[in-house]
Amino acid sequence: MTGPVTSALVAEATKKAAVVWLSIDGAPAYVVWCVPIADALYVVTGPGEQAAPGLADATVVDVTARGDHGGSIASWSATVQRVDPGSDEWHEIALTVAGKRLNASGSADDLVATWARDDVLVRLVPDETSDTAGA
Repeated sequence: MTGPVTSALVAEATKKAAVVWLSIDGAPAYVVWCVPIADALYVVTGPGEQAAPGLADATVVDVTARGDHGGSIASWSATVQRVDPGSDEWHEIALTVAGKRLNASGSADDLVATWARDDVLVRLVPDETSDTAGA
């Protein structure tokens, strides 16, 4: 099922997500923590951060969000876009994501500097033509 109802479900699931399950090229899904900003999810991966096999080099990923009851509420494809440390949006987005990072050592600015040097920050933008409710 696609269309306005499902698109609204994906938008709502995206807004409320703290963790999602990702699958790349049909591989088994794995869980990642994420931060919703606007209509996208942001994920950090790399040394000292969560493992997200294949995410840094992917162009598309399948995303599944789960509801409070534990079951899947929506699945959709998302375009993977790197947020580059030299880009205009980097500092603001990275600081926002760093502010949501649990158990971080050091300040948000320190964390952002480490990410710029060692890690990858990606934006997952839903492709609303492929979403499915309760998938």
